[in-house]
Parts: sequence; C-alpha cells; structure tokens
Amino acid sequence: MAPRAKAKSIRQSVCLPATLATQIRRVAKQRRIPISRAIVSLAEESVNAHLARERRLVEAYDRLVKETDPQRINAAGDDLMNAIFGSGAFAEDPVH
Repeated sequence: MAPRAKAKSIRQSVCLPATLATQIRRVAKQRRIPISRAIVSLAEESVNAHLARERRLVEAYDRLVKETDPQRINAAGDDLMNAIFGSGAFAEDPVH
C-alpha cells in the first residue's frame, strides 16, 4: 500500500474579532497545540458540522416527500422542522 500524499496547504490570512481570537487562544492552550493548528481544527469541526446539518436536512426532506402514511408524514415533517430550525425550536405543549 502506497503512503497517502500530504494534502497541499494554502496560506490564508484572516482578521479575527478580538473575542474570537481570545477564544481560539484558550482552545489552543487547553488542547496544548499551536494557535494556527487550533484555527484549522476548529474550522474543520465547523465545516463537518455544517455538512452534517445539510445531510440531515436533505434526508428529512427526502423522507417527507416519499412518505405516504399520514402519521409518518407528520413525523417526517417534524424531523424536517427540527433539521431546519433545530430540535427544541417548537414546544410540544405551547403556552397560550
């Protein structure tokens, strides 16, 4: 098996808000890694979370469109609303 080629790195300059920079420094210190590695790690985690949310949204939509059973349609609709707005966005027993 051939060793994996290292992905090419691209140097990118960004300006961070001071509060975010402080939080990133704190993460780097906690993880005992350089600040640049903390930025990369946090960016990767954020992108992965974003892609996972998109997948859940598409899966929930596909399920809603394909369902024929009324009870399952309601459940699929609830799943889609949770994927769009986040779980807990709609109370089970709303207060009037």
